[in-house]
Amino acid sequence: MSLAYDSDIAPVAALMADRARAAMLTALLDGRPLAAGELARVAGVSPQTASAHLAKLLDGGLVSVVAQGRWRYYRLAGEEVAAVIEALSRISPDIEVKGLRQSRLARRLHTARTCYDHLAGEAGVALFAALADGGMIEPDAGRPVETGIPYATTEKGEHRFEEIGLDLDALRRTRRRFAGACLDWTERRPHLNGALGAALTTRMIELDWFARVPRERRALTVTEDGLKGLADSFGCVLASH
Repeated sequence: MSLAYDSDIAPVAALMADRARAAMLTALLDGRPLAAGELARVAGVSPQTASAHLAKLLDGGLVSVVAQGRWRYYRLAGEEVAAVIEALSRISPDIEVKGLRQSRLARRLHTARTCYDHLAGEAGVALFAALADGGMIEPDAGRPVETGIPYATTEKGEHRFEEIGLDLDALRRTRRRFAGACLDWTERRPHLNGALGAALTTRMIELDWFARVPRERRALTVTEDGLKGLADSFGCVLASH
């Protein structure tokens, strides 16, 4: 039989097509691991049903598992899986917002959130634009394009990133792509991903430029220190919310 494509996408698509598994994958989209019981509650299924779903996701290579004592914690298998989920979100209908809490969460996710392990939402695309327009990152013409456009830091960018405590040489030694542009799910504009995007997001949370929202895993809020730090270090001006 002749196929019209090079990769067999049907098995992966089938794994994501189940609503309970889709809910679990989306819950893991902030890069932090969750126990099976937590994922069961997120998906609204019994622990036994959740275990069956997680076994399928493991077999399909979409999640990985880490054992700590007698507990098992699940996380996405990598940033490639997160990128697929974000891409599907861009072409999928929005979930109908029911109630004030859902409305507030939707607004927060649009404003600032994590996309696997890097900054996304309005804050993410504003930061990417400030880095690019300010001459701190640029397309890396010397690197092969795998997914999206690879980026490199300029001399100016090296100085600014190192000023806030990033070790760029260490990031380049990792197996992960150094930096790239990821099309944002809500904004339809790029935000920064790769090792640089992840390290920068982690560092900004450490500096208290962004704070995680309790009980809302992906949502972030920008602090007063963050507004000042982003403007002073990168020329990124965000509106306070």
